[in-house]
Amino acid sequence: MSDRKIKLIWDFRGPAAQKTAEHHEIHLKEYIQIEKLTQKITGFTQINEMHSIAFMVTEEANMIAVRDALKPHRGEVYSD
Repeated sequence: MSDRKIKLIWDFRGPAAQKTAEHHEIHLKEYIQIEKLTQKITGFTQINEMHSIAFMVTEEANMIAVRDALKPHRGEVYSD
């Protein structure tokens, strides 16, 4: 089985994007705790004034279950 990690990304746009992304990260941390996931990498990044993202990293083996539960907008292979 692959030990690749996948970064799941939620995009937020508009004047409140940064605050929304920041708040969304709280829910991602809660989900990780509830589901007892081993990968605990989360964060948020402001792309520009009108676009921010929230993200979490998961093992590729868990990606489909997490994706189906949380419905991220997109994903990419994560490298640390």
